[in-house]
Amino acid sequence: MPPFNPLPRSESDRLCHDENGGLPRLLEIMRRLRDPQTGCPWDIEQDFGTIAPYTIEEAYEVEDAIKRQDWAELEGELGDLLLQTVYHTQMGDEAGLFDFHSVANTIAQKMLDRHPHVFGDESNQKSAAQQTRDWEVQKARERAARNESGVLDGVAQGLPALMRALKLQKRAARVGFDWTEIEDVLSKLREEADELAAARDSADKDHITEEFGDFLFVAVNLARHLDVEPEAALRAANSKFTRRFAHIEAELAKEGTRPADSTLEVMDALWNDAKANGL
Repeated sequence: MPPFNPLPRSESDRLCHDENGGLPRLLEIMRRLRDPQTGCPWDIEQDFGTIAPYTIEEAYEVEDAIKRQDWAELEGELGDLLLQTVYHTQMGDEAGLFDFHSVANTIAQKMLDRHPHVFGDESNQKSAAQQTRDWEVQKARERAARNESGVLDGVAQGLPALMRALKLQKRAARVGFDWTEIEDVLSKLREEADELAAARDSADKDHITEEFGDFLFVAVNLARHLDVEPEAALRAANSKFTRRFAHIEAELAKEGTRPADSTLEVMDALWNDAKANGL
């Protein structure tokens, strides 16, 4: 990686204030924010670990804007997500690890390697299923090059738990470690529910936590067999709960009261009313 030479201050100022400066403008703004002498104190203090949660959050906000088809907001959310990449690459540059251009070149080469039917000599007359199989073969080669020989190697630890469970199960399924019938998964889910109930009766918090984790893991497996994305399904359930509870609050407000001053019976009736009205 070539040594980084900062722009003279006058050129930097011009670029930072150039409304059509594009990516170079953003990269220079981030460099200025991280400047140890003249940058922003908060930005200077950050590291990979402290920024990572924001990166995950911004990815979810992109997904949310897409789901709501709010294309104007999506533009801004994509910018926020791009800023996260710029942030990490600036820190990588400072540490002599990588920079934005090396990151971009790395992913560009990966796309070339994974799409020989577009950029190479292979035929592009392939089904989506065949392309998916080829993609997995190439990713397996990449894992082998990183000395990741285990079937589950390389599944990121930092993924949301439901997402990581799904990825682990998909990896295991590729080598035949999987149920073949949905009924078998349902049976296992009932078994885990029984074990969770037994653990609850033991009042052993660690045991209860373990059994609850097993229950969720099998629930993810059921989602996979039903071709349901568990993370998306739970987010949808969260949204539904939010809508219906907002209906409860709104109806109670009409009577001059709040949920804390109401009863479960009244709130449950309002919940059913929201459900009946498609909320």
